[in-house]
Amino acid sequence: MAGNILGNNMVNVTGKIVNDLEFSHELYGEQFYNFILEVPRLSDVKDMLPITISNRLFEGINLGPGTRVKIDGQLRSYNRQSPNGGKNRLILTIFARDIMVVSDDEYIKNPNEIFLDGFICKDPVYRTTPFGREISDLLIAVNRPYSKSDYIPVIAWGRNARFCEKLKVGDRIKLWGRVQSREYQKRGENNEIITRTAYEVSITKMEKANKDELISTEQ
Repeated sequence: MAGNILGNNMVNVTGKIVNDLEFSHELYGEQFYNFILEVPRLSDVKDMLPITISNRLFEGINLGPGTRVKIDGQLRSYNRQSPNGGKNRLILTIFARDIMVVSDDEYIKNPNEIFLDGFICKDPVYRTTPFGREISDLLIAVNRPYSKSDYIPVIAWGRNARFCEKLKVGDRIKLWGRVQSREYQKRGENNEIITRTAYEVSITKMEKANKDELISTEQ
């Protein structure tokens, strides 16, 4: 990860802004905005990742569609209540701590990386895809200051997926990977097909950690 910042939730992403900034909310006089960042993978696929940023971070910076930026921050979660009294939805967003504009020709070795140090809060689900690939789904609770936590969906493949079979609720793990987006379809109340985007962390490396080891939540 870039820099020498200590923390249990660190994200670095570089990509192009695809839409105009949209006002989200105001808190103690600080205004927050949302936008989507297009982040390339090694393949031709691109991840479309949600960003939340304070107006104090981009004063004097012209952010708009096509602007290439590098963002350091954290992956945050919150529950969005259904307006019809249905199930709450878990919403993920990258909360920007710092932002800088980078030129289109500046080389970024890894445009999408994340480190998390958290706890298993749901039994891992191991399965195989129709193509025979091994995969495990996890839900990780990552502590935040002021007794808050972020709940982050995580997927592991192959050898890491098999390792996850041994994990239990309450186990502490450290993981490295990338934030990814994927579209899925579901059937609505009126039988219409709705396309939505899910966000999750895809693991490239992981290890079981000591529960008694000090966790740094400050950045």
